Amino acid sequence: MNLPAIALLVVYYAALLLLTIYSLHRLHLIRLLRRALALVDPAPPDRWPSLTVQLPLYNEPGVAARLIDSVSRLRYPGRLDIQVLDDSTDRTSAIVAAKVAELQSRGIRIDQIRRGSRLGFKAGALAHGLSLSRAELFAVFDADFVPPSDTLLRMVPHLLDAGVGMVQARWGHLNRDDSVLTQAQAIFLDAHFAIESASRFAAGVFFNFNGTAGIWKRAAIEEAGGWSSATLTEDLDLSYRAQLAGWKFVFLGDVEVPGELPPTISAFQDQQHRWAKGSIQTARQILPAIARADLPASVKREACFHLTGNAAYVATLILSLLIAPAGVIRVSMGMGYLLAIDAMLFCLSTVLILNFYVEGQRALGRRSPTPRALLYVFLIGMGLAVRNSAAVAEGLVRSGGVFNRTPKRGTLSRFRADRKPRLPLSETVLITVLASAIAFLLFTHLYAAVPSLLLFISGNLYAAIVLMMERISAW
Repeated sequence: MNLPAIALLVVYYAALLLLTIYSLHRLHLIRLLRRALALVDPAPPDRWPSLTVQLPLYNEPGVAARLIDSVSRLRYPGRLDIQVLDDSTDRTSAIVAAKVAELQSRGIRIDQIRRGSRLGFKAGALAHGLSLSRAELFAVFDADFVPPSDTLLRMVPHLLDAGVGMVQARWGHLNRDDSVLTQAQAIFLDAHFAIESASRFAAGVFFNFNGTAGIWKRAAIEEAGGWSSATLTEDLDLSYRAQLAGWKFVFLGDVEVPGELPPTISAFQDQQHRWAKGSIQTARQILPAIARADLPASVKREACFHLTGNAAYVATLILSLLIAPAGVIRVSMGMGYLLAIDAMLFCLSTVLILNFYVEGQRALGRRSPTPRALLYVFLIGMGLAVRNSAAVAEGLVRSGGVFNRTPKRGTLSRFRADRKPRLPLSETVLITVLASAIAFLLFTHLYAAVPSLLLFISGNLYAAIVLMMERISAW
């Protein structure tokens, strides 16, 4: 066996093993959730802490008024101020100004705060708003969210514990049933909250504020070093710094705050790219400190899985590119029997991942997804492999970056993106490479790897077709 062949097989099996480990970890999270105890709601306080609601906005004409209206209906017995942190450069600012003036005339303490620039992006806006307020607590709601009127009443009592620094609600979905894309996204996010966040909270390990639908204690933000734009996931970064500083977080799975899912695959992929890149940037900055910290092994282990989870996309991409040459090498060397191990591990990973999403729906008391819905979950997830692998690579070598917002439709009759959807060039190249590999395998009568390659192609082909349709529509 020559050295290049050995190296290729090592890389191939390392990727397959990595994907299997991350898949088994999802089973571990499901098991943790099943052992979780019900959370007891604390009694309402005698004195409700002062609270500022922060609404970071940037060019959201379709949802700005809806957000402000919903926040103005929040019930809270203590002092409540609302900051509309408006960095917009379009007509959103006029919409906000009119709505703020209307509410001020009704005696509601609300202000439109404009910085004149997007320095630090969302992190910069939140930090600026904090510097202008003396409140003890800060609630954050993104532009596309619609918090129910009792949200603060249900969440704030959990912050009365001196050691609790942040309380996170579960996201709901205003447009879950708009399309197969939004249905798939809802399934993705339901599993994240109902299993990942819930099980990590139940196990006493670190989990994160998700950027919206959460309430922070001012002391936790300040002791952790404040908001930072050093990563594209300022929420994840601050969460880990705060928990390293000793603050506890609470996840409230029974408090649902609905938001709007990206209506196009280009917007969804841009959002996932930002999250993937930011999580790896956070891993670069935070994991060394976690390794040095005096923390239980379970906390360190789970933090590693959490912050590096997007590496599974890289493993998936490597497998798709190497599965054909690895098969040829093994057959030519009389090790074709190893293909059975490949098939077993690949099927195990696929089943565990799909089961994770099924369990996410069951944990919320919803019916299990239909086979058709799971098919789209698989296709859309597989179609993220190229973009998110690129995001992982970028996150490993670059800090910060441009925070590209994820535009939402809201009340607009037509969805308007900030820029034209990208051409699916990377997906097309991958499809061409994998199709060539299939042709070679068929020509040489090596059929074992063909089904797996067809699965890889299907997800990227779906993404490429939809992206191209969106691009044509934008023209």
